[in-house]
Amino acid sequence: MAADGHEHAARVQAHSAIIGPGHTYGSVTDKLGEIVLTTTTPRGWFVGFALGFLLLQLFFMTVPYLIFKGVGIWGINIPVGWGFDIINFVWWIGIGHAGTLISAILLLLRQEWRTSINRFAEAMTLFAVSCAGLFPLLHTGRPWFAYWLLPIPNTLPLWPQPRSPLVWDVFAVTTYFTVSLLFWYVGLIPDLATFRDRAKHRLLQITYGVLALGWRGSAIHWHRYETAYLLLAGLATPLVVSVHSVVSFDFAVGIVPGWHSTIFPPYFVAGAIYSGFAMVLTLTIPIRKIYGLEDFITMRHLRNMANVMLATGLIVAYGYLMEAFMGWFSGNPYEGYAQWNRMTGPYAPIYWTLILCNILVPQALWSDRVKRNVPALFVVAFIVNVGMWLERFVIIPVSLHRDFVPSAWGMYYPTFWDWTMFLGTIGLFLSLMFLFIRGLPMISIFEIRALLPRGEKAQLPPGRQAPTPAAGA
Repeated sequence: MAADGHEHAARVQAHSAIIGPGHTYGSVTDKLGEIVLTTTTPRGWFVGFALGFLLLQLFFMTVPYLIFKGVGIWGINIPVGWGFDIINFVWWIGIGHAGTLISAILLLLRQEWRTSINRFAEAMTLFAVSCAGLFPLLHTGRPWFAYWLLPIPNTLPLWPQPRSPLVWDVFAVTTYFTVSLLFWYVGLIPDLATFRDRAKHRLLQITYGVLALGWRGSAIHWHRYETAYLLLAGLATPLVVSVHSVVSFDFAVGIVPGWHSTIFPPYFVAGAIYSGFAMVLTLTIPIRKIYGLEDFITMRHLRNMANVMLATGLIVAYGYLMEAFMGWFSGNPYEGYAQWNRMTGPYAPIYWTLILCNILVPQALWSDRVKRNVPALFVVAFIVNVGMWLERFVIIPVSLHRDFVPSAWGMYYPTFWDWTMFLGTIGLFLSLMFLFIRGLPMISIFEIRALLPRGEKAQLPPGRQAPTPAAGA
């Protein structure tokens, strides 16, 4: 009996490290459900959404002008045919990787701390991939012909070139988006049923009811849910590795000095997870504060995400070191000059800034004091996001502007329209994220309730009755 008591106490302590102590089924549902079902909205939400919507107007201003005038309004030229558009494509795809890693891989590894951040990270994945997909389509200059990229019968007859990595991107990204969307939606179904049963307004009841697909919380429903969720997790796990590996092939299969490298696939995957977790921290920390979610997104979650950032940051640092070493060790004068040009050429300040952002600053995460300091974590995560964007700048324009023939060398300068397009997609991402927070549960309610120790009934505040369990419970 004593051993059972110690085991139970240890389980309670472990779960309390994931969520704050003293919670019951009812208190968890009330706290997380009220964020969406309440009629009042925090001022911070309006500030965040207003900022995102304001930046979104830059996108709506730029895209019609781009379609009307052509991609010449950007700074791309010869020899730099890829500029901000492909930089931002790779950056946004990378940001979307953390959601699938948190949701799928950590689920298969039975890491319970994922439950407080997986829903939010999955939504971030969908919105980031949506922003990423816009850039290659608009880069073609004629996005209304995008269907040519798909292997469908047409009257021309035009078929995609299967040997082109850019066509591989289409299939990799669309597959990634589809599986991520299904994974996110299936995970939402039990919580949508809870909202259906708790909503006061008839329109909300109908909306959440339709989305819940008739969920009643029966044993057969849970069995089918768990089977589907596990299968989707198994499908999503290899996509974490494959999608950004395929994106890296855009560069690795080319003969441009600085691109033709076998280290690119693992290096890109590590960088994607690095920037993805940095973005999760950048968004989670202020939202956690605005909504008072310290009991659900605890310091353990922030420390674990910081540890993943530190580990993947070291892999990225190793990739930088190997790039420089192989440029020298290969004996290839073009590869050697590409690395030397990054360090001492006209874009050298950008290269050394990315070294500062991606290697030197994150070393502060070795300190427990920094990992316990929420503002410091936010600053480090934001700096990493900036550094990973600069990394893509160094890989793409800096490699292209000086390749084999000095007479063909040139410089790349982003224009006003490059910046408005980039900032506009940031606005699109923030607008979608804040709408998601307002309309759907950003933390998985039923998974948090599953963490509560069985048999433990925390005391409710005086005068408060336990709510009736919903059908989604």
